[in-house]
Amino acid sequence: MTGLSLRYLLKDDMEDPEVPTEHLHEEIHHQAEHSREGWVLGVALSSALLAGLAAVSSLMAGHHANEAMMSQIESTDQWSYYQSKGIKETALTSKGEILDALGRPGSTADKEKVAQYQRDKEQIAKKADDLEKEAQTHLRTHEVLASSVTMFQIAIAVGAISVLIRSRPFWLISLVVGVVGILFLIQSFFTASGH
Repeated sequence: MTGLSLRYLLKDDMEDPEVPTEHLHEEIHHQAEHSREGWVLGVALSSALLAGLAAVSSLMAGHHANEAMMSQIESTDQWSYYQSKGIKETALTSKGEILDALGRPGSTADKEKVAQYQRDKEQIAKKADDLEKEAQTHLRTHEVLASSVTMFQIAIAVGAISVLIRSRPFWLISLVVGVVGILFLIQSFFTASGH
């Protein structure tokens, strides 16, 4: 993926996942206070826990989005540096070819400088490639964490629905979706470490 296309992807998908669940929390807590059913308190507690996990996942997703963008910018800078070394190398090589065509010997210093530019370009290219890989790893981690936030939001919404319609099975579904969110959160640690 080129730096330019990654930047557009980052710009569109790197917004911090928001957790707009405050109204749902208020409704669940209101219902828990006035309910005679014990499981409604469980919904309130599990929703609060899920909201905390959603906030942590959202914060981590934002961090990885920023890191991906910074690594991609640094990679682009390295490629620009690589091109400047290439231009200087080409200029010295052309100078040597012109001198050869005129029957004059090229300077040893110029030949050594061309060799140095070639070595520099190899190092710069490696660093740029490493930074691009780092950006991709951060982007993948961001995507996993965004999925985690989404699952937590769905779980909280289904929990609120369970209280509103007085359906305990809906709460159990909410818990299952919350577990999926936790699994995405755990997966993000493996994605971040590059495994």
